[in-house]
Amino acid sequence: MADKLQSTVRLRPVDLARGHGLSTQAVRNYEESGILPPARRTEHGYRTYTALHARALDAFLALLPGHGHRTAAAVMRAVNEGARGEAFRLIDESHAQLRDDRLTLEAVEAALRDLPLPAEPPAATPRGGFIGPLARELGIRPATLRKWERAGLVRPRRDPVTGYRVYAEADLRDARLAHQLRRGGHSLKGIATVLEQVRTAGGPEPLEATLRDWHDRVSARGLAMLTGAAELAAYLREEPGKATA
Repeated sequence: MADKLQSTVRLRPVDLARGHGLSTQAVRNYEESGILPPARRTEHGYRTYTALHARALDAFLALLPGHGHRTAAAVMRAVNEGARGEAFRLIDESHAQLRDDRLTLEAVEAALRDLPLPAEPPAATPRGGFIGPLARELGIRPATLRKWERAGLVRPRRDPVTGYRVYAEADLRDARLAHQLRRGGHSLKGIATVLEQVRTAGGPEPLEATLRDWHDRVSARGLAMLTGAAELAAYLREEPGKATA
């Protein structure tokens, strides 16, 4: 919207709202929360906005899809307060999170490619297998499996009579997937995130069907961040400190 306005044009709240498909109350709320710079007031106390406010609203709305409301709002507040370094730090954090999401996705894909998923559990770890046979299958110590359990990677049940850990088929799957990811150098926290994705999807096979959607979401967020960066850069070139001049 801002590209169509002259810098000297004065806008009512309703004008700014309509130009962005918002309500006038939303515009007022954005100003009060610092997302928009302060508006000038007429002698009768009415708000008047300028092309700079339109540019600020363009930037905020463009930042939303890639960074979310909380970060987008914090970025705009920082810019309007003259704290550009803080705004850039917040954007960096979002990009780092996106990178982590992409690496997690790649880790899931790599682990699923390498994960042996036989139709029946190996003889060494029958349905309801115990910790010793599973540790031997994976070539790790039982203590490692207990550590993974504390980290939430595996969730064996306890036999009500003996108190021994019993690993169901889903636990065997999770242990094998965790093993592949650990061999790839991933942290326990990162593996826990991956396994939660597997459990939510209902297993590796359904998860494979959701990977395309996951890819699409990551790519869409990356593109949205680029769009938001362009709009924010345009706003920064307008020197937000002059909004109330």
